[in-house]
Amino acid sequence: MEKVTIFDSTLRDGAQAEGVSFSVEDKIKIVKAIDELGIGYVEAGNPGSNPKDLEFFERIKSIELKNTKIAAFGSTRRRGISPSEDGNVQALLGAGVGTVSIFGKSWDFHVTDIINATLQENIEMIYDTILYLKEQGKEVVFDAEHFYDGYKNNAEYALKTLDAAVQAGADCLCLCDTNGGTFPDEIYEITKIVTDKFDVTVGVHAHNDCGFAVANTVMAVKAGARHVQGTMTGFGERCGNTNLSTVIPDLQVKLNYKCIPDENMIKLTHIAREVSEIANLKLNDREPFVGKTAFAHKGGMHVDGVCKNPKSFEHIDPTLVGNERKFLTSEVAGRTTILSMIQKIAPNIEKNSPETTKIIDRLKELEYEGYQFEGAEGGFELVIRKELGKYKPFFELETFKIIGEHPAVTDTQTAAAMIKVCVDGKTEITAAEGEGPVNALDKALRKALEVFYPNLSEVHLTDYKVRVLDSNSATASKVRVLIESSDGNDSWTTVGVSQDIIEASWTALVDSIEYKLIKDIEKKFKQFL
Repeated sequence: MEKVTIFDSTLRDGAQAEGVSFSVEDKIKIVKAIDELGIGYVEAGNPGSNPKDLEFFERIKSIELKNTKIAAFGSTRRRGISPSEDGNVQALLGAGVGTVSIFGKSWDFHVTDIINATLQENIEMIYDTILYLKEQGKEVVFDAEHFYDGYKNNAEYALKTLDAAVQAGADCLCLCDTNGGTFPDEIYEITKIVTDKFDVTVGVHAHNDCGFAVANTVMAVKAGARHVQGTMTGFGERCGNTNLSTVIPDLQVKLNYKCIPDENMIKLTHIAREVSEIANLKLNDREPFVGKTAFAHKGGMHVDGVCKNPKSFEHIDPTLVGNERKFLTSEVAGRTTILSMIQKIAPNIEKNSPETTKIIDRLKELEYEGYQFEGAEGGFELVIRKELGKYKPFFELETFKIIGEHPAVTDTQTAAAMIKVCVDGKTEITAAEGEGPVNALDKALRKALEVFYPNLSEVHLTDYKVRVLDSNSATASKVRVLIESSDGNDSWTTVGVSQDIIEASWTALVDSIEYKLIKDIEKKFKQFL
């Protein structure tokens, strides 16, 4: 297998995504996760740009990494001063890491119209900076910013910027599609010209503005690039970057390149979800390879085909990337799908058992009432347990009360909930404030139950959806509430339906908590087997 080096830019490019703000602790957690996956490099930020990155580079020195090298990111020296006098260049040295990623202009338009330099001055800025860093013993990746646009506008000059980097000793030339507007065929042709011309490692850094980031990266590798930059789940500025959780299995599982240790590929789904969780971003359910529905089947014919031979409707075995096959629960899904869910709880039940018929009939009744379980498998598992007599509630609600308000200050809490629950004859009364009645109720319920079940402190809501099922009934309409919860490792969805949105939310909240408690008990039981 030919090696392709992966260079993760989640902490730098990913941090430029809207809604993302990493603390130093967040950055350290992500580095540890990326190291666990076996990725070669992490571009950790610009030590000259802010105190947070300075603190990160200082703290990361004391952390032992098994697979990953830390890289600092910065620009070529400024016009008119030497690298030894440039504060940003000196900050790169002060970061104390062995690898530096330097970006410089490869598009003549950017040189003359954006940084107001002459074309020759830009060449000298690239050469001087890289030479200086090499003299300080650094491994240097040259990020040729806007290279593909620059090549299309002035190929001769774009190649001169690369030649300057090579002459100065750059270890890698990373070609950037900074605006994300280049097409895959162009990426292949231009990258092939570069890999044929220069006897140095060539990389690719693609943005997703036309939806081509992963395709462009694959085409660059096919053209000879052996260094790939991206972010773990593709988030980044504007439309994002190359999604490493997609491109790594594309290259390694499908095309037989070596990106990470083979034994680590099974960790991919877990790491992708962990990084998204740390970034406080919801991972797209339909994300290739690692999404919750990447290997989900609903149509009866598809389910039947997968049961007979998985390759009939799956391009790879989901376990290769640490994901799992899902048969979505619905009245159109077929008996095989329902049976697979039942057998997770009661393996002895067969397709034609009366219990199977009973559960299917109950599913149809609930879906007629407005329930939807294809996106709420946690809720359906509880339905199965109840129908099979394998369910015992973990607590009893005695009463709850919600108080709403409209504060003058918009960023203050807007509701409070008081709740009284009973567990094994013991009563707990507590209250909590929240941003709205459902949030307050969730906080109060978990606060009360944590007295009895401390592991609930790990659980938090990650998504809350409400859908009106019958808009013609106006305020008497039924609503369906879907709640997605997570404990940091796993996520699950539950559902509630009622004419009262609070009651529907309560049903989904209770199911969410009981699902978590059941799963924790099962995990403990398995440890003793």
